[in-house]
Amino acid sequence: MAQQSIPRVTLRSGNAKDMPVLGLGTSADPFPTAEVVVKAVLEAIELGYRMFDTATLYQTEKGLGEAISQALSLGLIKSRDEVFITSKLWCTDNHGDCVIPALQKTLKNMKLKYLDQYLVHFPVSMKPGSIPYPANPKDVVPMDIKSVWAAMEECQTLGLTKSIGVSNFSCKKLANILAFAEIPPVINQVEMNPAWQQGKLREFCQANNIKVAAYSPLGAAGAYWGTKEVLQSEVLMEIAKSKGKSVAQVALRWAYEQGVVIVMKSFNKDRLKQNLEIFGWELSDEESKKIAAIPQSRAYLGTMFISETGPIKSIDELWDGEL
Repeated sequence: MAQQSIPRVTLRSGNAKDMPVLGLGTSADPFPTAEVVVKAVLEAIELGYRMFDTATLYQTEKGLGEAISQALSLGLIKSRDEVFITSKLWCTDNHGDCVIPALQKTLKNMKLKYLDQYLVHFPVSMKPGSIPYPANPKDVVPMDIKSVWAAMEECQTLGLTKSIGVSNFSCKKLANILAFAEIPPVINQVEMNPAWQQGKLREFCQANNIKVAAYSPLGAAGAYWGTKEVLQSEVLMEIAKSKGKSVAQVALRWAYEQGVVIVMKSFNKDRLKQNLEIFGWELSDEESKKIAAIPQSRAYLGTMFISETGPIKSIDELWDGEL
């Protein structure tokens, strides 16, 4: 089977290898079994995927690590260096003294010596040892981002990860980190798709040499918090029909043309293959303008972190007005 060559981008971190612009995410609701993850990752590697995204929260670290081990044994990849692996620090470990132990546990779960990228999953801290998900607002505590980020920097200095970044951070929260960081975040992984295009955030990140990675590029319609405004968009359906493409391919191509990294989740081999077929063609200026005019709405609001008596009292406060 011929493998698809996926373009790569260079990150600001001098330690990190170039990052493929399209990769496989492993988040699913309900959480997938290790067997499901291993099968999907092996099929993805056979097709040419080399970037894989997990997180402590997803409960897929062990499955992804096992898939990489099997891929090496089967000769699908020659070395661990061929793949780009991202994992994330969950809110219960968003405390300065918890960061390094959390990453060490992740590496043990995955049987890896290092990650290519480690992200602060959410700009929220929860009591250590509390139920991680769904979050109880009573467990949310004030976040000391300076101590958390200092520990993230130490993770990179120690070689436990090649680069560090964040996820779900607003322009304001990014600016706060940039004001004191010795090692700036190389990436901000956020919800982004034609129905939530993140124009302001993308401009801020570009100006500060931070790469944007798009999760839920198809709207995560199957998730309890997702939106059908992407896959059922009349604008995207019209463009897809005229180009002989699927709506998903048009949405992913649009994201690619915005210059972001795309983290899409599918455990279906046919869809994995179709999602690779977004290169070698492009949207016209008129089509791009039509997509730009699609009504905008954030799907994931993070309401589980919000409480009138807690440190985050409103959706507006969590996202700093970027709604």
